[in-house]
Amino acid sequence: MQSQAGQPVMVDCFWHPQVRPTDFILACGDGNSRLTSLRWSQWHPDSAVAEGFNVVNDCKPYCAAGKFHSYQVIVRLNAPQPWKKHPDLSHYTQLSLVYPHGKPDGFGQWVDLPLWN
Repeated sequence: MQSQAGQPVMVDCFWHPQVRPTDFILACGDGNSRLTSLRWSQWHPDSAVAEGFNVVNDCKPYCAAGKFHSYQVIVRLNAPQPWKKHPDLSHYTQLSLVYPHGKPDGFGQWVDLPLWN
């Protein structure tokens, strides 16, 4: 989806700008963590909020044999900056995940992740 004037984008693993994506891969190298079924309640110049699911591979006993588990999540985006690849576009650089009902092993209830640029 194209950005409207002044609206930041999320940059995906393939360097495509996205606005209000319904799915988003967090682990670009192996796809073992992704956001799915995202429903955006806010998409503003300084922040965005969605609810959906974080689908995570437990990698037990190792990732190729692991099982994917789905966790309800609230996604928050913020800290928009000019995108180095396309300076005319602003992109969110910080992603926070909040797990209201259960979370992946080793994760906190709240996880902050930088987004690539």
